[in-house]
Amino acid sequence: MDFELPAADDPRRIAVREWLGAHPSPSAVELAESGYVAPHWPAPWGIDADPIHQLIIDDELARAGVKRPVNPIGIGWAGPTILYAGTVGQQQRYLGPILSGAEFWCQLFSEPGAGSDLAGLATRAVRDGDEYVVNGSKIWTSGAQYARFGILIARTDPNVAKHRGISYFVCPMDLPGIEIRPITEMTGGHTFNEVFFTDVRLPGDSLIGELHDGWRLAKVTLGNERVSLSSGGVLWGNGPTALETIDAIRAHGPVTDAVLRQRVAAAYCEHTVLELIRLRTLTAALKGEPPGPEASIRKLLSDHHGQRVMELARDVIGAPAMLTGADGEGFVPGTDTAALGPARPRRDLLDPGWLDGYLFSQALTIGGGTWAVQRNIIAERVLGLPHDTDPTTGMTWADAQLAQGRS
Repeated sequence: MDFELPAADDPRRIAVREWLGAHPSPSAVELAESGYVAPHWPAPWGIDADPIHQLIIDDELARAGVKRPVNPIGIGWAGPTILYAGTVGQQQRYLGPILSGAEFWCQLFSEPGAGSDLAGLATRAVRDGDEYVVNGSKIWTSGAQYARFGILIARTDPNVAKHRGISYFVCPMDLPGIEIRPITEMTGGHTFNEVFFTDVRLPGDSLIGELHDGWRLAKVTLGNERVSLSSGGVLWGNGPTALETIDAIRAHGPVTDAVLRQRVAAAYCEHTVLELIRLRTLTAALKGEPPGPEASIRKLLSDHHGQRVMELARDVIGAPAMLTGADGEGFVPGTDTAALGPARPRRDLLDPGWLDGYLFSQALTIGGGTWAVQRNIIAERVLGLPHDTDPTTGMTWADAQLAQGRS
């Protein structure tokens, strides 16, 4: 693996710098139109950038202090699926506002009785003329209270195997019959929601791809869950990074306790290991190879790492760390776009948002595939330990989890 990015005179760097020179404070729309929001997407939405080119763009934007629009589900999940299976008309309608952040998106997948077994969903979409009538409920819907659209999977044929009777829709979140109820977290705010559908009428052109082909498209969506090759904060890409936390600790004053010093060093080491695993994944992508077991390993390690980083900050701050100051949501600076996850603390340790980050971090080992799911996948696929069999599918437990997009 080559851990060094191309030098300052690389033509790709020069091109980004020239564009930034002409757009020193680019708007969200200008960034979207440049192709720099999702550079790996095909033109005209991106620039067909390979992984190294993506990292160069990330590096240059960071040096210039330019932040991309925040629309994680829209850019990371909905957009790639619409690119893959949407019509030209659907792509033209949705992709531009997704990239600019003008239209925020949410994901309507999980249900009270269909979490790890996502294909067991019960929400129905019944064809009625040119529309689909939707009844059911979803849960753990991040950002639903702000979303203009949601990606929705619903059962359209109850008489076939559960994986085969599902369809994939774009759902306008302001339709009559949609009720959004907040789930209040221990941060005091609410990122997650319950969403209820009562005779909601979706236009026929809301269907993405073919009728009853939604399970395959759901796997496309979940396969893009971690599409970004950039490093992010320790809270699922939000919040501070380990290095920013260590900088804040350094600015706070010398750590005189030997055990705390060791924990600071361990946080740095963990960050470095996770970065090397990320670069290993990048190397595989450059070779055209699919992600290997390092994807599950990095997910497992990074979730525990995030919890340890936030615990470290809490313990260094001491008693003032028990003060909460944010609402658990926060907004992108200078915009009215909600940022998922806790508000980002200042770069020092005086901001009461650190407690919100600590409280939010408890969810890291549950969401997006629990630590138990990741350990079973690693045990079976990496270590070769005996397989468990799912009696309902005949598949091994790890295969069933992978098929359900829980890796």
